[in-house]
Amino acid sequence: MTDERTGHPIPTTAAELARYVDHTLLKPEATAADVTALVEEGARLGVFSVCVSPTFVAHAVEAAAGRLAVATVCGFPSGKHASDIKAAEAARSVVDGADEVDMVIDVGAARAGGFDLVQADVAAVRAAVPGDKVLKVIIESAALDDEQVVAVCRAAEAAGADFVKTSTGFHPAGGASVHAVGLMSATVGGRLGVKASGGVRTLDDALAMVAAGATRLGLSGTAGVLAGFAEDGGPRPAADSGY
Repeated sequence: MTDERTGHPIPTTAAELARYVDHTLLKPEATAADVTALVEEGARLGVFSVCVSPTFVAHAVEAAAGRLAVATVCGFPSGKHASDIKAAEAARSVVDGADEVDMVIDVGAARAGGFDLVQADVAAVRAAVPGDKVLKVIIESAALDDEQVVAVCRAAEAAGADFVKTSTGFHPAGGASVHAVGLMSATVGGRLGVKASGGVRTLDDALAMVAAGATRLGLSGTAGVLAGFAEDGGPRPAADSGY
């Protein structure tokens, strides 16, 4: 199924939508047992990956046993870390077995127009993350205006990122929006993936993000989102993305 407005493919089953999902647990109070449960639920649901805190990467890799990918974060959630510290954190996660790393930019630098600093920050982490591993760049889109969103996406692409991602889910400005996803998708033009994360809690939310151009979804309540298909027998019309 394809969205008539945007031309983006729209999942029509829970199994199809699950392949977009990074099944996420980043709460500071999470335990190893919680991560094991996350992996088992993710495997049962058929998600693409689990996303866990750096200290749990090795545990998640062991629990996953090749059934799904393991993603983690760096510079999380503020992004206010020196670039070499972010790079070291990312490198350690790769050693521990992470397949993907989601880094947080210095949002203040972006708000001040320091896009060269953003690019250098991303490039430092890219240098620490081998090319066969995926690097996603969290831009905290709700804290930026449209021009800043576009400029940060361009900086991330120039620095070698594989994805741009809307949000940490921890910023008071909010999480993903269909407008931001559409703008990010239009900016990267299919050359990079786009991950919608933060506040995507229902089937309608998820399908709207995909219609706007999201190629990955960060979800903590994955089971509830996927259950939406069973509730109505199929996907609901996606909200107008404006793109």
